[in-house]
Amino acid sequence: MSERRVRVRLGDRSYVVSIGDGLLADIGRRVVRAVGRRGSSVLVVSNSTVWPLYGKPVLASLEASGFRVVVHTIGDGERFKRLSEVERVIGTSAAAGLERGDPIVALGGGVVGDLAGLVSALYMRGTPFVQVPTTLLAQIDSSVGGKVAVNHVSGKNLIGAFHQPVAVVADTSTLQSLPARELRAGLFEAVKYGLLGDASLFAWMERRMESLCAGHPDDLARLVGVCCRIKARIVESDETEAGPRRALNLGHTAGHALETVTQYRRFLHGEAVGYGLEVAAELGIALGTMSAEDGARVRRLVARVGPRPRANDLDAGKLHAAMQHDKKRVSGRIAFVVPVGIGNVAIRTDIDDSTVRRALIAALKS
Repeated sequence: MSERRVRVRLGDRSYVVSIGDGLLADIGRRVVRAVGRRGSSVLVVSNSTVWPLYGKPVLASLEASGFRVVVHTIGDGERFKRLSEVERVIGTSAAAGLERGDPIVALGGGVVGDLAGLVSALYMRGTPFVQVPTTLLAQIDSSVGGKVAVNHVSGKNLIGAFHQPVAVVADTSTLQSLPARELRAGLFEAVKYGLLGDASLFAWMERRMESLCAGHPDDLARLVGVCCRIKARIVESDETEAGPRRALNLGHTAGHALETVTQYRRFLHGEAVGYGLEVAAELGIALGTMSAEDGARVRRLVARVGPRPRANDLDAGKLHAAMQHDKKRVSGRIAFVVPVGIGNVAIRTDIDDSTVRRALIAALKS
Protein backbone atom coordinates (compact mmCIF):
# COMPACT_ATOMS: atom_id res chain seq x y z
CA MET A 1 0.00 0.00 0.00
CA SER A 2 1.41 3.40 -0.91
CA GLU A 3 1.82 6.09 1.70
CA ARG A 4 -0.73 8.88 1.75
CA ARG A 5 0.39 12.32 2.92
CA VAL A 6 -1.83 15.17 4.07
CA ARG A 7 -0.20 18.52 4.80
CA VAL A 8 -1.70 20.77 7.46
CA ARG A 9 -0.66 24.29 6.44
CA LEU A 10 -0.33 26.56 9.46
CA GLY A 11 2.69 28.69 8.63
CA ASP A 12 5.61 27.86 10.89
CA ARG A 13 3.43 25.27 12.66
CA SER A 14 2.75 23.27 9.49
CA TYR A 15 3.19 19.51 9.54
CA VAL A 16 2.50 16.36 7.55
CA VAL A 17 0.10 13.54 8.38
CA SER A 18 1.63 10.31 7.03
CA ILE A 19 -0.81 7.45 6.46
CA GLY A 20 0.26 3.95 5.49
CA ASP A 21 0.94 0.33 6.40
CA GLY A 22 4.06 -0.48 8.43
CA LEU A 23 5.11 3.05 9.39
CA LEU A 24 5.87 2.17 13.03
CA ALA A 25 9.12 0.48 12.04
CA ASP A 26 10.31 3.81 10.63
CA ILE A 27 9.15 6.03 13.47
CA GLY A 28 12.68 6.90 14.66
CA ARG A 29 13.71 8.42 11.33
CA ARG A 30 10.42 10.28 11.08
CA VAL A 31 10.81 11.79 14.55
CA VAL A 32 14.36 12.89 13.70
CA ARG A 33 13.09 14.54 10.53
CA ALA A 34 10.24 16.27 12.37
CA VAL A 35 12.30 17.66 15.26
CA GLY A 36 15.52 18.21 13.34
CA ARG A 37 17.84 16.54 15.84
CA ARG A 38 19.32 13.16 16.73
CA GLY A 39 20.73 11.85 19.97
CA SER A 40 18.30 13.56 22.34
CA SER A 41 15.90 11.98 24.79
CA VAL A 42 12.32 11.16 23.85
CA LEU A 43 9.34 10.47 26.08
CA VAL A 44 6.86 7.90 24.75
CA VAL A 45 3.43 8.01 26.36
CA SER A 46 1.25 4.96 25.74
CA ASN A 47 -1.26 2.82 27.61
CA SER A 48 -1.41 -0.64 29.10
CA THR A 49 -3.14 -2.10 26.02
CA VAL A 50 -1.19 -0.49 23.17
CA TRP A 51 2.34 -0.66 24.56
CA PRO A 52 2.48 -4.49 24.74
CA LEU A 53 1.25 -4.63 21.13
CA TYR A 54 3.43 -1.97 19.49
CA GLY A 55 6.00 -0.82 22.00
CA LYS A 56 8.76 -3.13 20.80
CA PRO A 57 9.05 -1.88 17.19
CA VAL A 58 8.65 1.75 18.28
CA LEU A 59 11.35 1.40 20.94
CA ALA A 60 13.71 -0.35 18.53
CA SER A 61 13.23 2.28 15.83
CA LEU A 62 13.73 5.22 18.19
CA GLU A 63 16.85 3.69 19.74
CA ALA A 64 18.26 2.91 16.28
CA SER A 65 17.90 6.62 15.50
CA GLY A 66 19.99 7.54 18.53
CA PHE A 67 17.27 8.49 21.02
CA ARG A 68 17.39 7.75 24.74
CA VAL A 69 13.82 6.51 25.26
CA VAL A 70 11.77 7.12 28.40
CA VAL A 71 8.42 5.31 28.54
CA HIS A 72 5.35 6.21 30.57
CA THR A 73 2.19 4.08 30.33
CA ILE A 74 -1.24 4.98 31.66
CA GLY A 75 -4.35 2.88 32.13
CA ASP A 76 -6.68 2.24 29.20
CA GLY A 77 -9.86 4.30 29.09
CA GLU A 78 -11.40 7.76 29.18
CA ARG A 79 -11.36 7.85 32.97
CA PHE A 80 -7.55 8.17 32.85
CA LYS A 81 -7.79 11.43 30.89
CA ARG A 82 -7.48 13.61 33.97
CA LEU A 83 -5.21 16.24 35.45
CA SER A 84 -3.65 13.89 38.01
CA GLU A 85 -2.32 11.75 35.13
CA VAL A 86 -0.85 14.85 33.49
CA GLU A 87 1.02 15.55 36.73
CA ARG A 88 2.32 11.97 36.81
CA VAL A 89 3.64 12.17 33.25
CA ILE A 90 5.29 15.53 33.97
CA GLY A 91 6.89 13.93 37.02
CA THR A 92 8.32 11.17 34.82
CA SER A 93 9.64 13.79 32.38
CA ALA A 94 11.33 15.83 35.09
CA ALA A 95 12.83 12.77 36.79
CA ALA A 96 14.29 11.63 33.47
CA GLY A 97 15.83 15.04 32.84
CA LEU A 98 13.92 15.77 29.64
CA GLU A 99 14.74 19.15 28.15
CA ARG A 100 12.56 21.60 26.25
CA GLY A 101 13.74 20.39 22.84
CA ASP A 102 13.16 16.71 23.59
CA PRO A 103 10.08 15.33 21.79
CA ILE A 104 7.08 13.66 23.35
CA VAL A 105 5.56 10.83 21.30
CA ALA A 106 1.94 9.75 21.85
CA LEU A 107 1.49 6.07 20.95
CA GLY A 108 -2.15 5.12 21.29
CA GLY A 109 -5.68 6.35 20.82
CA GLY A 110 -7.37 9.63 21.53
CA VAL A 111 -6.99 9.53 25.31
CA VAL A 112 -3.23 9.01 25.04
CA GLY A 113 -2.89 11.66 22.35
CA ASP A 114 -4.94 14.26 24.22
CA LEU A 115 -3.13 13.67 27.52
CA ALA A 116 0.39 13.50 26.06
CA GLY A 117 -0.34 16.57 23.96
CA LEU A 118 -1.35 18.57 27.01
CA VAL A 119 1.81 17.44 28.79
CA SER A 120 3.80 18.57 25.75
CA ALA A 121 2.06 21.97 25.80
CA LEU A 122 2.76 22.48 29.52
CA TYR A 123 6.12 20.88 30.23
CA MET A 124 8.78 23.62 30.19
CA ARG A 125 6.21 25.78 28.32
CA GLY A 126 6.19 23.53 25.29
CA THR A 127 8.07 20.64 23.70
CA PRO A 128 7.90 19.05 20.22
CA PHE A 129 4.97 16.66 19.99
CA VAL A 130 4.55 13.68 17.66
CA GLN A 131 1.22 11.90 17.31
CA VAL A 132 1.32 8.15 16.51
CA PRO A 133 -2.39 7.23 16.60
CA THR A 134 -3.30 3.55 16.75
CA THR A 135 -7.12 3.68 16.69
CA LEU A 136 -9.38 4.63 13.82
CA LEU A 137 -10.94 7.49 15.76
CA ALA A 138 -7.52 8.95 16.59
CA GLN A 139 -6.24 8.53 13.03
CA ILE A 140 -9.21 10.28 11.41
CA ASP A 141 -9.81 12.95 14.04
CA SER A 142 -8.12 13.58 17.37
CA SER A 143 -4.49 13.30 16.23
CA VAL A 144 -4.89 16.16 13.74
CA GLY A 145 -5.50 19.80 14.60
CA GLY A 146 -3.66 20.44 17.85
CA LYS A 147 -6.54 20.33 20.34
CA VAL A 148 -5.21 18.66 23.51
CA ALA A 149 -7.08 18.36 26.80
CA VAL A 150 -8.13 16.33 29.80
CA ASN A 151 -11.53 16.04 31.44
CA HIS A 152 -12.92 17.65 34.57
CA VAL A 153 -15.77 16.43 36.74
CA SER A 154 -17.85 19.33 35.37
CA GLY A 155 -17.39 18.38 31.74
CA LYS A 156 -15.31 16.86 28.98
CA ASN A 157 -12.06 18.49 27.78
CA LEU A 158 -12.44 21.54 30.00
CA ILE A 159 -8.71 21.66 30.77
CA GLY A 160 -6.80 22.03 27.52
CA ALA A 161 -4.76 23.97 25.01
CA PHE A 162 -4.02 24.33 21.32
CA HIS A 163 -0.65 22.67 20.70
CA GLN A 164 0.05 21.45 17.18
CA PRO A 165 2.10 18.29 16.63
CA VAL A 166 5.25 18.46 14.54
CA ALA A 167 4.20 15.26 12.78
CA VAL A 168 1.40 12.69 12.71
CA VAL A 169 2.30 9.11 11.76
CA ALA A 170 -0.77 6.91 11.23
CA ASP A 171 0.19 3.26 10.70
CA THR A 172 -3.01 1.74 9.37
CA SER A 173 -1.83 -1.80 10.13
CA THR A 174 -2.62 -1.09 13.79
CA LEU A 175 -6.31 -0.94 12.88
CA GLN A 176 -6.28 -4.70 12.25
CA SER A 177 -5.75 -5.33 15.96
CA LEU A 178 -8.66 -3.14 17.07
CA PRO A 179 -11.56 -4.83 18.83
CA ALA A 180 -14.73 -4.54 16.77
CA ARG A 181 -16.19 -2.07 19.26
CA GLU A 182 -13.20 0.28 18.92
CA LEU A 183 -13.40 0.10 15.14
CA ARG A 184 -17.08 0.99 15.23
CA ALA A 185 -16.33 3.93 17.52
CA GLY A 186 -14.09 5.38 14.83
CA LEU A 187 -16.68 4.78 12.13
CA PHE A 188 -19.28 6.79 14.04
CA GLU A 189 -16.84 9.70 14.01
CA ALA A 190 -16.22 9.18 10.28
CA VAL A 191 -19.95 9.52 9.59
CA LYS A 192 -19.63 12.97 11.15
CA TYR A 193 -17.15 14.03 8.47
CA GLY A 194 -19.44 13.07 5.64
CA LEU A 195 -22.40 14.76 7.28
CA LEU A 196 -20.63 18.04 7.98
CA GLY A 197 -18.51 18.52 4.89
CA ASP A 198 -18.55 15.87 2.17
CA ALA A 199 -21.76 14.40 0.79
CA SER A 200 -19.75 12.11 -1.50
CA LEU A 201 -17.94 10.62 1.52
CA PHE A 202 -21.29 10.05 3.22
CA ALA A 203 -22.61 8.27 0.10
CA TRP A 204 -19.40 6.21 -0.21
CA MET A 205 -19.78 5.09 3.41
CA GLU A 206 -23.37 4.09 2.66
CA ARG A 207 -22.03 1.84 -0.12
CA ARG A 208 -18.99 0.49 1.76
CA MET A 209 -20.15 0.22 5.38
CA GLU A 210 -20.05 -3.58 5.50
CA SER A 211 -16.48 -3.57 4.18
CA LEU A 212 -15.46 -0.87 6.64
CA CYS A 213 -16.97 -2.75 9.58
CA ALA A 214 -15.08 -5.84 8.45
CA GLY A 215 -11.83 -3.87 8.62
CA HIS A 216 -10.95 -3.93 4.91
CA PRO A 217 -7.43 -2.36 4.86
CA ASP A 218 -7.74 -0.41 1.61
CA ASP A 219 -11.13 1.04 2.52
CA LEU A 220 -9.93 2.03 5.98
CA ALA A 221 -6.80 3.70 4.58
CA ARG A 222 -8.92 5.63 2.11
CA LEU A 223 -11.27 6.69 4.90
CA VAL A 224 -8.40 7.94 7.05
CA GLY A 225 -6.97 9.96 4.18
CA VAL A 226 -10.27 11.59 3.22
CA CYS A 227 -11.19 12.49 6.80
CA CYS A 228 -7.73 13.93 7.47
CA ARG A 229 -7.97 16.08 4.34
CA ILE A 230 -11.34 17.44 5.44
CA LYS A 231 -10.06 18.21 8.91
CA ALA A 232 -6.84 19.78 7.61
CA ARG A 233 -8.85 22.10 5.39
CA ILE A 234 -11.05 23.22 8.28
CA VAL A 235 -8.17 23.62 10.75
CA GLU A 236 -6.19 25.69 8.23
CA SER A 237 -9.09 28.13 7.99
CA ASP A 238 -9.62 28.42 11.76
CA GLU A 239 -6.86 26.98 13.94
CA THR A 240 -8.24 28.08 17.31
CA GLU A 241 -11.93 27.35 16.76
CA ALA A 242 -13.12 30.94 16.52
CA GLY A 243 -15.47 30.21 13.61
CA PRO A 244 -15.61 27.48 10.94
CA ARG A 245 -13.75 24.88 13.03
CA ARG A 246 -16.73 24.68 15.35
CA ALA A 247 -18.37 22.57 12.64
CA LEU A 248 -16.15 19.69 13.78
CA ASN A 249 -18.18 19.57 16.99
CA LEU A 250 -21.14 18.10 15.11
CA GLY A 251 -22.64 15.44 17.38
CA HIS A 252 -20.33 16.34 20.24
CA THR A 253 -22.55 18.58 22.38
CA ALA A 254 -24.96 15.73 23.13
CA GLY A 255 -22.16 13.16 22.89
CA HIS A 256 -20.07 14.83 25.57
CA ALA A 257 -23.13 15.12 27.79
CA LEU A 258 -23.72 11.37 27.46
CA GLU A 259 -20.13 10.69 28.48
CA THR A 260 -20.28 13.11 31.41
CA VAL A 261 -23.52 11.86 32.98
CA THR A 262 -22.31 8.26 32.77
CA GLN A 263 -18.90 9.21 34.24
CA TYR A 264 -17.03 8.10 31.09
CA ARG A 265 -17.71 4.44 31.91
CA ARG A 266 -20.56 3.43 29.59
CA PHE A 267 -19.73 4.82 26.16
CA LEU A 268 -16.65 4.97 24.02
CA HIS A 269 -16.31 8.50 22.67
CA GLY A 270 -17.34 7.52 19.15
CA GLU A 271 -20.42 5.69 20.43
CA ALA A 272 -21.55 8.83 22.23
CA VAL A 273 -20.92 10.85 19.07
CA GLY A 274 -23.11 8.37 17.15
CA TYR A 275 -26.01 9.24 19.43
CA GLY A 276 -25.05 12.91 19.15
CA LEU A 277 -25.34 12.77 15.37
CA GLU A 278 -28.87 11.45 15.70
CA VAL A 279 -29.71 14.27 18.11
CA ALA A 280 -28.27 16.77 15.62
CA ALA A 281 -30.34 15.26 12.81
CA GLU A 282 -33.49 15.54 14.94
CA LEU A 283 -32.67 19.20 15.57
CA GLY A 284 -32.12 19.75 11.86
CA ILE A 285 -35.53 18.28 11.05
CA ALA A 286 -37.19 20.35 13.77
CA LEU A 287 -35.56 23.55 12.51
CA GLY A 288 -36.22 22.81 8.85
CA THR A 289 -32.54 22.65 7.84
CA MET A 290 -32.72 18.91 7.13
CA SER A 291 -35.44 16.94 5.38
CA ALA A 292 -37.03 13.94 7.05
CA GLU A 293 -35.56 11.82 4.23
CA ASP A 294 -32.01 12.98 4.93
CA GLY A 295 -32.59 12.54 8.65
CA ALA A 296 -33.57 8.94 7.97
CA ARG A 297 -30.35 8.45 5.97
CA VAL A 298 -28.34 9.62 8.98
CA ARG A 299 -30.17 7.27 11.33
CA ARG A 300 -29.78 4.32 8.94
CA LEU A 301 -26.04 4.86 8.44
CA VAL A 302 -25.42 5.26 12.17
CA ALA A 303 -27.41 2.07 12.81
CA ARG A 304 -25.39 0.17 10.19
CA VAL A 305 -22.15 0.95 11.99
CA GLY A 306 -23.34 -1.41 14.69
CA PRO A 307 -24.59 -1.68 18.26
CA ARG A 308 -23.92 0.80 21.04
CA PRO A 309 -24.60 0.72 24.78
CA ARG A 310 -28.18 1.65 25.53
CA ALA A 311 -29.06 5.28 26.20
CA ASN A 312 -32.84 5.12 26.58
CA ASP A 313 -32.57 4.89 30.36
CA LEU A 314 -30.88 8.29 30.65
CA ASP A 315 -32.84 11.33 31.75
CA ALA A 316 -33.14 14.03 29.07
CA GLY A 317 -33.21 16.72 31.75
CA LYS A 318 -29.89 15.61 33.20
CA LEU A 319 -28.35 15.44 29.74
CA HIS A 320 -29.59 18.92 28.94
CA ALA A 321 -28.17 20.19 32.23
CA ALA A 322 -24.79 18.64 31.37
CA MET A 323 -24.83 20.50 28.06
CA GLN A 324 -24.80 23.79 29.97
CA HIS A 325 -21.13 23.14 30.80
CA ASP A 326 -20.23 22.71 27.13
CA LYS A 327 -17.11 24.79 26.43
CA LYS A 328 -18.49 25.90 23.06
CA ARG A 329 -21.15 28.18 24.52
CA VAL A 330 -21.55 31.65 23.03
CA SER A 331 -22.79 34.46 25.30
CA GLY A 332 -24.17 31.88 27.68
CA ARG A 333 -26.03 30.00 24.95
CA ILE A 334 -25.23 26.50 23.76
CA ALA A 335 -23.86 26.57 20.21
CA PHE A 336 -25.37 23.58 18.42
CA VAL A 337 -23.93 22.32 15.14
CA VAL A 338 -26.98 21.48 13.02
CA PRO A 339 -26.89 19.62 9.68
CA VAL A 340 -28.00 21.49 6.58
CA GLY A 341 -28.85 18.56 4.38
CA ILE A 342 -26.03 16.05 3.89
CA GLY A 343 -22.60 17.67 3.61
CA ASN A 344 -23.06 21.04 5.28
CA VAL A 345 -23.84 22.45 8.73
CA ALA A 346 -24.87 25.64 10.50
CA ILE A 347 -24.03 26.91 13.99
CA ARG A 348 -27.18 27.78 15.92
CA THR A 349 -27.47 29.45 19.32
CA ASP A 350 -31.21 30.15 19.09
CA ILE A 351 -32.65 26.69 19.81
CA ASP A 352 -35.11 26.68 22.68
CA ASP A 353 -34.80 24.16 25.50
CA SER A 354 -38.00 22.29 24.67
CA THR A 355 -36.80 21.60 21.11
CA VAL A 356 -33.49 20.28 22.44
CA ARG A 357 -35.21 17.99 24.92
CA ARG A 358 -37.57 16.61 22.28
CA ALA A 359 -34.57 15.89 20.03
CA LEU A 360 -32.79 14.10 22.87
CA ILE A 361 -35.83 11.96 23.65
CA ALA A 362 -36.41 11.08 19.99
CA ALA A 363 -32.78 10.16 19.33
CA LEU A 364 -32.20 8.13 22.49
CA LYS A 365 -35.47 6.21 22.67
CA SER A 366 -34.31 3.13 20.74
